[in-house]
Amino acid sequence: MNNKDYIQEKEDYILQENGDEKITVRDLQLQVLEIMDEIHRVCEKNNIRYGLIAGSALGMVNYGGFIPWDDDIDICVVKEDWDKFIDALNRDLSDDFYFQCFENDKKFNVINGPTMKIRKKGTYIEEVNFLLKNRCKSGNGIFVDAIIYDNISENKLSDELNRTFIKILMPFYVLIDNLHIPHKNFSKFIRWFSNRYARKNEDSSLVSQPISVPWEKFMHEPVFKKEDVFPFKKYNFEGRQFYSYNNIEKILKEWYGPNCLKKWDGEKWVETLPVEKRKPKHTAYINLKSDKK
Repeated sequence: MNNKDYIQEKEDYILQENGDEKITVRDLQLQVLEIMDEIHRVCEKNNIRYGLIAGSALGMVNYGGFIPWDDDIDICVVKEDWDKFIDALNRDLSDDFYFQCFENDKKFNVINGPTMKIRKKGTYIEEVNFLLKNRCKSGNGIFVDAIIYDNISENKLSDELNRTFIKILMPFYVLIDNLHIPHKNFSKFIRWFSNRYARKNEDSSLVSQPISVPWEKFMHEPVFKKEDVFPFKKYNFEGRQFYSYNNIEKILKEWYGPNCLKKWDGEKWVETLPVEKRKPKHTAYINLKSDKK
């Protein structure tokens, strides 16, 4: 892909207005990009396999960077590299950033979607999340979400039965979390169950998020062939090169539908998403100058 192939989008998307102060999605994106630069540096230094996923990957193809109204970055890390990733962050992550995961904070919500959040110090963000709040005391800085991509059963019935078990547990997990009841052992069990399932399917040709994360399956996230995901390739993103799926366009069509990619109208590349759906969806409140609300 050449830069001239990317869709151009000029509109500002407002996240927050307070008097004369206006924070746009682009303001947040530039801060998130600093976190992503640091993640990339640490991963390259330590030979850790990661890739941008979901809307971040879609932005790579359509915009050569962020989708203009997208207010986050999501990455995946290969399961086999996960422990090495944590060790590398503990050792090499700049003091300007910090990270939260169950391995370094037992209050981390293991079914909240990401397996880890890498955050920037001196900032604050409140997510649109009505069920599970951040219980980690280390902070609520702006972040990049990191998840594990792990083995998934090729048997659809087996996969759904195992996921259904986690879905049954989810309301109880949400309840005790919102009642501020310690749930370290509950979280450990969910992780153990998920890891056991993945290890049973290590010879599978399929990969996806762990079954300990039930949210995406509710929204029909597809399961991918490993050969389409791995090995990760580098693509242009905001003047840099970050990794993403091996067969990026095929996976994006499976995830978002056949019409998700840029479309040529005879004169220019155009966005296929309806205008009324072009809005940020993750940020409830943001402070880019302080770690306080």
